[in-house]
Amino acid sequence: MVLIEQEATRLSASTILDGYRALDGTYDELVEAAGGTRKHALMVANLLANMNADTFARCQALAELALAQRGVTFSVYSDDRGTEKVMPVCLVPRVIGAAEWTRLERGLVQRLTALQLFLDDLYGEQRVVREHLIPPALIFGSKNYLPQLRGMKPPGGVRIHIAGIDLIRSPDGVLRVLEDNLRTPSGVSYVIENRLVTKRVFPAAMDRIGVRRVDDYPTQLVETLRSVSPEDPAHTTIVVLTPGPFNSAYFEHSFLARSMGIELVEASDLFVSGDEVFVKTTLGPRRVHVIYRRTDDAYIDPEFFRPDSMLGVPGLMRAWAAGKVTLANAPGNGVADDKAIYPYVPDLIRFFLGEEPIIEQVPTYICARPADCSYVLAHLAELVVKAVDEAGGYGMLMGPEASAAELDMFRERIISEPRRYIAQHRIELSTSPTWVAEERRIEPRRIDLRPFILTGKSRSWVLPGGLTRVALRAGSYVVNSSQGGGSKDTWVQADASS
Repeated sequence: MVLIEQEATRLSASTILDGYRALDGTYDELVEAAGGTRKHALMVANLLANMNADTFARCQALAELALAQRGVTFSVYSDDRGTEKVMPVCLVPRVIGAAEWTRLERGLVQRLTALQLFLDDLYGEQRVVREHLIPPALIFGSKNYLPQLRGMKPPGGVRIHIAGIDLIRSPDGVLRVLEDNLRTPSGVSYVIENRLVTKRVFPAAMDRIGVRRVDDYPTQLVETLRSVSPEDPAHTTIVVLTPGPFNSAYFEHSFLARSMGIELVEASDLFVSGDEVFVKTTLGPRRVHVIYRRTDDAYIDPEFFRPDSMLGVPGLMRAWAAGKVTLANAPGNGVADDKAIYPYVPDLIRFFLGEEPIIEQVPTYICARPADCSYVLAHLAELVVKAVDEAGGYGMLMGPEASAAELDMFRERIISEPRRYIAQHRIELSTSPTWVAEERRIEPRRIDLRPFILTGKSRSWVLPGGLTRVALRAGSYVVNSSQGGGSKDTWVQADASS
């Protein structure tokens, strides 16, 4: 570590870090406001100190070629052509110190534990409703609350098997939860693929400086799913259920199935007989015990939800309710990641666990509350407004950048359906050094982080790192790939003493 510190302080004018500065008013992940390198990021500074623009440009091109050849893509539905694109990646990694990550792990597990208990309660005794911890109108007004599930308990006792929690870092350096993703969170395949190309370009760097691995995620996931099987885990059949190749995250569905060594199936490959689920094979039907489903609740069973669904398996919910098959994630989770419920999660942690929240949140106005709604309407041009049931950067107003027409449109929407919107003051997201090909240099770009948490029958496990998403356009706050964002490898230090 001493060698890294010494070398990192000798950055020459020919390196790609020359002239790099943090944006005013932001927390930069690499450099302090005064210009010095952050101690936990010295490893990256040292790495970049030995690279000029030509060298880095060649490495970046090789990484992009490798991702293209491996088919690491996503689909953009907003494009009239349904464009399939290679996931943009920046080779400059984002580094998180070991001590900070240890605290973050504890906070994520705490949060998921409380949200699991909330869902159990909501579909069971409903103490939260009786004691008005959350206004009942907010809960029952959520389109993702499924009253027909009340009284049903998931096999294995787990509802949120896979979670993706979006975090941002505010200018004070504090990581805060921005939103919860508890239904079918995506992006973990890009975490693993980014690590693969980073190791190709910097083959010895991560071993030398000590970065925690992420490639064991598929093993951890399959063990998590086995642990909640309704039958003997050693003789459990698990499948990944995909809506099909036209889904925007189909690459991830196939990647995870392949990595776990299990079958990728569509609805037509499964059928229910009695209360059991079977997959069709060339050797005849085989019992399925766990389904990692990437299909939304409304489409998984035309007998129980939408009768017009062509993506579901008739009778699947009957088998789940009978305890014969585990669905990961469990149906009905969407009410817990409704953006109007998000402001109450700290209260849920105190209520169910008797603990103070470890991770902070972003102060939020709930338009369903009259006082909050009045404030939002009066300060619309200063706020970020989000539809509670949208994701991927859709259904959102960036007030400080919006036109008068956009402000008027959202004002009308909020007045018409206040329950559907929340608002937050725009936070200056932290920035990270990012390669800008057109300028052939490193510039600060805004980022967020999506860690992934797996919860099985007896434990939770947090992937060391997660998906760092980056706003590739100068000045942009939107990091979603569907809105022009990209991603970075996330390096978590292995040694807590470093």
